Amino acid sequence: MTLGAGIAGLPGTRSTSGNFPYWLIVDGRQIGDEFFRPSYTTGIWVKGAIVDGLDYEVMLGDNLSQLGVDAGQLDNGLSTVSGVLTWMPTTGEFGPNDGFGDFERHEKLATRFGPHFTRSDENRQGQPDTEAFENVQLRVSDGSVIFAPDLFGPGIQIDDARYHMAAFEAGFKFRGFAVEGEYFRRRIDHIRGVGVVGLPFEELNDDGFQLQASAMALPKTLQVYTGGSKVFGEYGQPWDSHVGINWFPWKNQVVRWNADIKIDRSPVGALSLPYAVGATGDIFHTNFMVWF
Repeated sequence: MTLGAGIAGLPGTRSTSGNFPYWLIVDGRQIGDEFFRPSYTTGIWVKGAIVDGLDYEVMLGDNLSQLGVDAGQLDNGLSTVSGVLTWMPTTGEFGPNDGFGDFERHEKLATRFGPHFTRSDENRQGQPDTEAFENVQLRVSDGSVIFAPDLFGPGIQIDDARYHMAAFEAGFKFRGFAVEGEYFRRRIDHIRGVGVVGLPFEELNDDGFQLQASAMALPKTLQVYTGGSKVFGEYGQPWDSHVGINWFPWKNQVVRWNADIKIDRSPVGALSLPYAVGATGDIFHTNFMVWF
């Protein structure tokens, strides 16, 4: 068992559970994951193994994301809780940092399953600027931030809301091939503020999923991948799909070149991402990464 305190990622989805940079897309997520996920905040956490192949992590944090938020905007309570239970029944592991893709080439089928859950009390004051780095906002599925004034009608201003999000992941790796998916379910309730008594709803509900598949075309040298995600929301159903390659010139994951992406009606966006809120159309995205 490990007990820690400081700034860390809330383990509400697989990509925030400590596996960066072992992703297929370099420093980027599919829009389904980006829309639903929590982010990084100050808190305390505990993680470990119950038995071999069955791991857990639970974190108490300040909010969904403190990045881009001034210290004076944060409250003084640990009102966010996030956790994951991970089961790896066949090999008891899923590669370095449980990353995406089978770069290491498993000769025995590796499997991974796990539920995630996050709950957080959020308020308008504690939100990052719209384009802040690693921005996480409570948005409806057309990309609008729920704390924006007059979003749901003249004179209506939401000041507080509670975020609940559950995710379930499943993954398989074998001989350089990998298939990995995740389903998301989010509810926003306990909505308070000016004029909210007149709202035609008491809660907002959104579902979504992401799916990724990859193969090592050349062992430890060239990886090809594809994937897609979709949000089933009350204010639109945005989606994205992508295809890309990763080239590892020195046959390790320290250096790689990557090229990617297609997108449609993005409900998320930030300066750290290759797309903006509402982006529609094809985007060519390329990166050269040195990890040290």
